[in-house]
Amino acid sequence: MKQILIVISLCAMWGCTSYANKEETKEEETEFLVTSPLQKDTTVTKDYVAQIHSIQHIELRALEKGYLQKIYVDEGQYVQKGQLMFQIMPMMYQAERQKAEAEVNFVGIEFQNTKKLADSNIVSRNELALAKAKLDKAKAELALAQTHLQFTQIRAPFSGIMDHFQVRLGSLLDEGDLLTTLSDNSKMWVYYNVPEAEYLDYKATANNSPIKVNLLMANNKLFPYPGLVETIEADFNNETGNIAFRATFPNPKGLLRHGETGNIQMTVPLSNALIIPQKATFEVLEKKYVYVVDKDNTIRSREITIAAELPHIFVVKSGLKKDDKILLEGLRQVRENQKIHYRFQQPDAVISHLDLYAE
Repeated sequence: MKQILIVISLCAMWGCTSYANKEETKEEETEFLVTSPLQKDTTVTKDYVAQIHSIQHIELRALEKGYLQKIYVDEGQYVQKGQLMFQIMPMMYQAERQKAEAEVNFVGIEFQNTKKLADSNIVSRNELALAKAKLDKAKAELALAQTHLQFTQIRAPFSGIMDHFQVRLGSLLDEGDLLTTLSDNSKMWVYYNVPEAEYLDYKATANNSPIKVNLLMANNKLFPYPGLVETIEADFNNETGNIAFRATFPNPKGLLRHGETGNIQMTVPLSNALIIPQKATFEVLEKKYVYVVDKDNTIRSREITIAAELPHIFVVKSGLKKDDKILLEGLRQVRENQKIHYRFQQPDAVISHLDLYAE
């Protein structure tokens, strides 16, 4: 009986060992696909938070004291250049102009009489010069009175859209009081900040011609008209390390308004970028990792930092070198420190067939 049990035990042990060997052989015979990062010059589209400004946005203020007598426009209205918008009570300034006109007439008569006497050598030329000076002074005072009277009429300095009123009809205004604001939205200036490293890459490849950018609006829709980067500010912000770019966008339908926000989408060049397929990575606690195959064909996980994301690929900022071998497929079938058999595929072929290989 003991001999039978020993034989059964030996058979069981042999069977288990044989099964384990089969599993190990099967594991070793599995061939995985491995590649390397592709190093090349490329471009990526990056988003930058942007502030949208009218090409002209000004405050309209009272130039004279007085009561607001009339308002000829409404809030949000489009006004034409030169259109009358506000009227400050002009009676005092009308009286000043009439007084100045009367003074000009009076001094003008004196000048004509003095001129006749001077022509007849009855008075000296100095008397004539003094009369002429009085006339010039009176004309200057008349011009000043007319200017003050004109200041009681607030006209649009350019065509644009009115903002809300800061005053109401009958308000007592002092010189300099804010009435409203006016915006010319025919074109829009969009400001956004670019980090120093990206600015240097941009300048290294720029050919002094404006580059096109797109605007993603707050509703996550693309503005239908592209803009041009025409201006870069002179100085970097020492606190943020950024420099401001300004893009100009046409706004023929008036969709954009002063004060809106959005995101600028700008194509940024990358020199000698390391590119890997997205499917070669996995994520742990919001960090990206790849499996790197060492010289002994053993895989080990390695954390990487992503510089940019493109369809099906990542641009690696740090964590990998050009000659590193990374596991391309079967990431869920392996474990840390596992020795594998693999077939190496050239990175350019892998990148060019990503749609084909996509899982």
